Order: sequence, then C-alpha cells, then structure tokens
Amino acid sequence: MSNAEARTINPLTEEVIATYPYMSDDEAMATVQASHEAFLQWRLRSLEERAAVMTAIAQALRDAKEEFAQLMTREVGKLIGDSRSEVDLVAAICDYTAKHGPTVLADEERAAEGATAYITHAPIGVIYGIQPWNFPAYQAVRYSIASLMAGNGVLLKHAESCTGSGLFLRDLYERAGLPKGLFGVLVISHEQSDKIIENDLVRGVTLTGSDRAGRAVAAKAGELVKKTVLELGSNDAYLVLDDADLDLAIRTCVAGRIYNNGQTCVNAKRFIVTEKNHDAFVEGYVEKFRAIEMGDPTDDATKLGPLVSKAQRDQLHSQVEESIAKGARVLAGGEVPDRTGWFYPATVLVDVAPGQPAYDDELFGPAASIIRANDDEDAMRIANDSRYGLGGGIFSRNVERARALAAKHFDTGMIFINTFDVASPDLPFGGVKTSGYGREHGPEGLKEFVNVKSIKIG
Repeated sequence: MSNAEARTINPLTEEVIATYPYMSDDEAMATVQASHEAFLQWRLRSLEERAAVMTAIAQALRDAKEEFAQLMTREVGKLIGDSRSEVDLVAAICDYTAKHGPTVLADEERAAEGATAYITHAPIGVIYGIQPWNFPAYQAVRYSIASLMAGNGVLLKHAESCTGSGLFLRDLYERAGLPKGLFGVLVISHEQSDKIIENDLVRGVTLTGSDRAGRAVAAKAGELVKKTVLELGSNDAYLVLDDADLDLAIRTCVAGRIYNNGQTCVNAKRFIVTEKNHDAFVEGYVEKFRAIEMGDPTDDATKLGPLVSKAQRDQLHSQVEESIAKGARVLAGGEVPDRTGWFYPATVLVDVAPGQPAYDDELFGPAASIIRANDDEDAMRIANDSRYGLGGGIFSRNVERARALAAKHFDTGMIFINTFDVASPDLPFGGVKTSGYGREHGPEGLKEFVNVKSIKIG
C-alpha cells in the first residue's frame, strides 16, 4: 500500500488545486473487478442500446462544456478556447460512434466455400488506458468511447496533472447512463500500473505517451500476450516545397506549432523549407512568433499559456540550449521568463541539423525547428529522417503531386496538405516507427479491441 498522493497544480499560479490519495492495491483490484462485472452485463446490450448511451454522453458533455473546460484549463494551463474546442471534439466523437458504431460492428454474412458464414465483432473484456495530460478530455474519450461501444469495460489511469478531469469524466459518463463501475478511474502509481496489466481480467492495454513509456508498457503486455495500441508522440515535419503558397504556409505553420501551447503529439514541429523559400519563410515566421505574447490561459485574448509543469518547461529549455550549443541559432524566444507560472516563450530555431535535440527529438512546447532543404526531393528525405512517424504536412500548389508524395513517400500515419489539423472522429489516428502502432477513430479504431469471430454453418 502506498502513502503517496497525486496532486494537481495550476500551471499559471503554481498553487496546488487538489490532492488525491493513491488507491491501495486492494482498491485498485476492486476497481478492475467492478469493471469486469459491469462488462458481463454490458456486452449483452444491443449495439443500438450502447449507441443510445453514447448519444447521451455527447449531450452531457455539451451541457457541462464550460465547467469541464474551466477545470482542464486550471489543471494543465490550456487556453480556455482550446479547452472548449476539446469538449466540442469529444462530443463529436461520441456522436460519430453512436451513428456509425452499430453498422461498423454489426455481424457480416459471408459466403465461404459454399457454406454460410458470419463474422461477428465480440467485445473482449476490460481495456486499460494509460493517458497523458495534454488533452484531459480527448485522450480519455477517444479510446474509451470506442471500447465501450464495442461492449468492453474500460479503465483509465490518467496523468497526475489532470486527475480531477479523469474523475469528472467518470461521473459524467455515469450521469449519462453508463452502468456504474464499467468505466473505472485508477488513481495509482506507476509501480501499481504493472499489476493492473498483469490482472487476468484486463484483456488489452492502450497508451499515449513517450516512446520510453510505450516500450515499457508494450514489453509488460507482450510478456502476457495482451493486445496493445500505442501512440507515442512525434517530431512532425511540415514541408514547404518550391511551389508553396508562402503566406498560407507561414500562417498555418505558426498556428500548428503553438496549438495547445505547443504540447501536442501532432503539433507541426519541424519546418523543412526548400532553398528557394527558406529565407522568406524564416523572416515571416519569426515576425509572427515574436508577436505571440504569453498570458493567463483563462483570458480569451491570450495566445500562449504556460506549460503544464516546471519539469516540462525545464526540459524544453534544456533541449533548446543543447541545440544552440550544437550549432542552432535562436531568432526568437529561448529564455525562461522571470514570472510566476511555467511559461516558455514562442521560440524559433534555425540552422537545425542532425545531432541536435531540435532535429532528432520531440520538443514538447512552443519551440519551432526550421531546417533548410536543397529542393523538394531533399525536403522529403529530411522529413523521413526521423525515428518518429505520426503526422506531417506538405505545402504545395500542386495538390495532386503533394498527394502522391504523401501516399508513396511520406513515412507517417497522417499527412495534411496545405492545412494543419489534429484529429477527426471519422479518420484513423495513429503512426508508425517509434510513434507506435494501432489506430484510433474511424471504423479502424472501433475494431481495435474486438474479437473478430468466424462462425461457419455447415
């Protein structure tokens, strides 16, 4: 049993919001058991009945939009507008799931060697989700709603920083009609988490986090032959090709870098600009970044709020300083401000090259890496010169050529052409290489944690 507790701290004021004692091992296992017992009944509910609960959850989210948004902003420092948009997104995910889930997960009749056969998508049991703090609602909803629609039970170990948001979501689900205990929140330590994975009632594990955390969780689940879905961050490259609309590229790449205070796995992070456009892009980009002022995230006018924690801010600053020491130049930002709150300014690095954290690693905050490429072909090569492969983008007036590059050459899971986006309920979300495997959203996400059964009638 642990005497430790989880604490939520306001990144703006650096003051403790609330403390939550960690569960004992017995309490954690009782939460697993409760989810399993609720699952035994939930799995027998029709797809249409489950969909009706998803619709009710969507409405409950919209009804609680302002309360939930304010809580997320207090806990993790998100801009209040981004928090409100996040609630809109998760409600849309519930709507999509309710509308399409019954069709996607329905039995399929199939002819098999002259016999009649059926493919059925059966739930497998309790799914354990380990989720990060940067999207307190979205990270928890995107895997849980798909699994609940499929008939599974769900457990959530949310990041300590947003413990309150995880508990808020559990209570909201139950108010909307989800059976009590089916969605269980675990307030536990990392050490206790391995015991949850080991529990025989847990049949699948999904994690969003660092590649280091993903390796550890996948190894533990792999020992036990349990299905995993991993989304492990990235260093997304946005290519500005010779024929790009430069004004559009600059405007979009600025917005794509500072969205969610720069703390998003699919933020635009590396900007690979051809020789033809490099200097003009840098000039325009730096001008816009220098104009971004830090401020109170609860103020609708603020463009950049604090990072989630002192540790997160200090790590980002260390990566920036190491990149500069290894040859990068800073053209905006790059210094920790002397003020209360875990702020970091909008920062631009140029002369970014291999061996620097700004080139090789993920900068999880408002620091942009601009890399010069010789030409379009060189830009594509540099984009793929990464251990990550989650998202990315291409700016080009020749959309068909950009689409061909995306389809045949860009080694990532998601590519945006002449735009920036984060996620859509109807499009699969996920990556390759050390960005992980498996997909969330769309029909693909609905089927990640089901038992695809073949039933053949002689």
